[in-house]
Amino acid sequence: MSHLVEENLKAVRQQMALACQISGRKAEDVKLLLATKTVPLDKLHMAINAGETLFGENKAQELGDKYPLMQQYNQLQWHFIGHLQSNKVKDVVKYATLVHSVDRLRLGEALHKQLLKENKTMDILVQVNTSYEASKFGASPELTLELVEQLSHYETLTIKGLMTIGKLNATIEETRSCFRLLKTLQAQIKEKGFPRVAMDELSMGMSGDFEIAIEEGATIIRVGTTVFGERYLPDRQYWQKQSNA
Repeated sequence: MSHLVEENLKAVRQQMALACQISGRKAEDVKLLLATKTVPLDKLHMAINAGETLFGENKAQELGDKYPLMQQYNQLQWHFIGHLQSNKVKDVVKYATLVHSVDRLRLGEALHKQLLKENKTMDILVQVNTSYEASKFGASPELTLELVEQLSHYETLTIKGLMTIGKLNATIEETRSCFRLLKTLQAQIKEKGFPRVAMDELSMGMSGDFEIAIEEGATIIRVGTTVFGERYLPDRQYWQKQSNA
């Protein structure tokens, strides 16, 4: 089993390098985040032993369960990549260094209030529904700039960039257009020069479309099943509203 995870990681790294080469980018400019929802600890240990250090969880409870068990590895970073309910903010702030899924002002306010209590700051990404699918979370592209401006007033938050999910069951061109839209929004927001807004990161691309995402400018790709194997529910199921993620 350890050999399988290592081989899968090697294959993903090779695909990443090729996608970077095709698009004229440096391989080190794209980070591999391993999506570990429902992944057992033994597989996490295998990935860590293979040199991986960046992991992402979709649910606050699972993040809280795994984090203390992985404390022996002090170089690990944990990101929160799923839909975040305001009443779970306290749990996520304890463990995550970056939240990918801030999609509404109310959530930003909840994060800000909790961070003030703990005298902490946090990096966040704003999630955008670039495919306009009703089943997905995320701010509408037309309202994203306004949301970023509103969030920039919270001094505990640094907006590092944007996150999106490619269109479900899409053609390559439909997927590519979602990622291109996120890149366009990034450029528009950068021009505004809002305080505490860096716009350095584009989190986009999962197991089925990360190569396209890299070609379109992704700086973080979120890969789970390609490395760890199939789950009871596929990656994309966790990103839809009916999954209660």
